[in-house]
Amino acid sequence: MPNTNTTKAALGESLKKLVLTKRLEKITINDLTSDCGISRMAFYYHFKDIYDLVEWLCVEDGKKALQGKKTYETWQEGMCQIFEAVLENRDFILNVYRSIGREKIESYLYKFTYNMIKEVVEEKCRGIALAADHKAFIADFYKYGFVGIMLDWISHGMKADYEKIVENMGVMLHGNMARAIKNFEKADIGG
Repeated sequence: MPNTNTTKAALGESLKKLVLTKRLEKITINDLTSDCGISRMAFYYHFKDIYDLVEWLCVEDGKKALQGKKTYETWQEGMCQIFEAVLENRDFILNVYRSIGREKIESYLYKFTYNMIKEVVEEKCRGIALAADHKAFIADFYKYGFVGIMLDWISHGMKADYEKIVENMGVMLHGNMARAIKNFEKADIGG
């Protein structure tokens, strides 16, 4: 049997290909396994269902898009790369969005967006004794904002210039995370 990553990647590529001609809810495990020459048993070894494969695919594409762009200096570049990855997979994302709804796509986007933001928060907190729950709250706050903006862009057909969206996010957020950290630090020490 091929290695795990190769098998998962083959199934992911088959799904991306099939979704161009069929709605997601009409694609069967048999369609996928026939397309990529993998047994049903191999599919179920890696994924519990097609939606599990969709989630894996979205998270993997997000990780690839972010490669190394998880610092305060590079978060905007990382966000641009996430928008680019979504745009590159436009037909797939729109089909998934229409088939399984906003909530599922939202969940997938939250997973890798939170990790990027959490690392930026950790970086900005170096040397500051900030409670873990406050760091998590800051990361969650920004995660919801970023994902909300992206979902709005997706729901409008991905027509707006994502670079301008990310630029506007940067202008709006400039210095705000550092201020939030300072405010929580004051609250943590009772000041």
